[in-house]
Amino acid sequence: MNAGIRFKLSFMMFLEFFVWGGWFVTLGTFLSQNLQASGPETANVFSTQSWGAIIAPFIIGLIADRYFNAERILGVLHIVGAILMYQMYTAPDVSVFFPYALGYMIIYMPTLALVNSISFRQMDNPEKNFSAIRVWGTIGWIAAGLAISYIFQWDSQPGALKYTFLMAGVGSLILGLFSFILPKTPPIKKNSEEKSTISEILGLDAMKLLKDRNFLIFFISSILICIPLAFYYQNANLFLNEIGMENPTGKMTIGQISEALFLLLLPLFFTKFGFKKTILIGMLAWVIRYVLFAYGNVNELSYMLIIGIALHGVCYDFFFVSGQIYTDSKAGEKYKSSAQGLITLATYGIGQLIGFQVAGVVSEHYQGLATAEFWHSVWLIPAAIAGAVFLIFLISFRNEKTEAPVLEQ
Repeated sequence: MNAGIRFKLSFMMFLEFFVWGGWFVTLGTFLSQNLQASGPETANVFSTQSWGAIIAPFIIGLIADRYFNAERILGVLHIVGAILMYQMYTAPDVSVFFPYALGYMIIYMPTLALVNSISFRQMDNPEKNFSAIRVWGTIGWIAAGLAISYIFQWDSQPGALKYTFLMAGVGSLILGLFSFILPKTPPIKKNSEEKSTISEILGLDAMKLLKDRNFLIFFISSILICIPLAFYYQNANLFLNEIGMENPTGKMTIGQISEALFLLLLPLFFTKFGFKKTILIGMLAWVIRYVLFAYGNVNELSYMLIIGIALHGVCYDFFFVSGQIYTDSKAGEKYKSSAQGLITLATYGIGQLIGFQVAGVVSEHYQGLATAEFWHSVWLIPAAIAGAVFLIFLISFRNEKTEAPVLEQ
């Protein structure tokens, strides 16, 4: 891969996650402060991500993979996304905002697979090259958070978070136009006998893996652990704002820095502890994070909040990345893609869809309490759920050998 292509792919990844991080992190705060959304209304808006994840395989599997170059589809989707972002910026209330958010997520979620596909097709050795490209996505997410807090200071000005949609929209427009000069990535020609079925596209071909007791337990645990995950996405930024943390969006980028660092440590944990203990560490980190949020404050216990944010790397990498590796090892060559699709559908689709609704109901239930008491009560719920999943997995999952991943820069 020459330097020109490497730059294009890196810039593509940077913008892809800059756009997402530029509005999604502060969405809960925006909905509460700007649109006065209730808990269930906020949950419905966040659930658009899950509906996008469920619908995305159809767009990629039935359209992009068959008829059009991936970079052209990416360009069109991001240009349309920029238009929808502007509509979200001008929306006066949640009822107007919701359909635009749903439309945006339906077209954005497929782009996550498209940027990966474009990247992989340019690489002779994806195992070696991809991480160096993908890390620019994490940098893009971090840059968006730092810009919101430290450059524009939108999260410290009442009502200013609506400008995050303008920033994300401009980023989306730039990426949309830039996509048309990305390396050409045409559909892969298939033999006439090779026809993708709906079940294959959605990962349902891999359902037979659920006959394996361990994989079934892992599958159920993956859905359940996404319930407490949804609490973090939906509430963390609003929580930090309401308790008075300065520059909360910028401080939340500590989580992405942690994610990059723990990704490098993951092979060491796999080698030393094996899959079961590694994934249990990830689950336990969820419990600890939410307990820290429940009992921390912005005064003498502010370090508890920072540690809770920094635990994102352990929470995400040790469960989700470990789970992707485990799924790959269980699937075999025939079902590798289908199995990953099944897990994505279970986590970002079903699991988080349930989680966002539960988080909305919990927030609504505790309305009326003082701020500190409200958040203390809210955070103990996902802590308890994560603890229950930890115990289920600890007791039910039988230890088995899984090869450690090789992650190279």
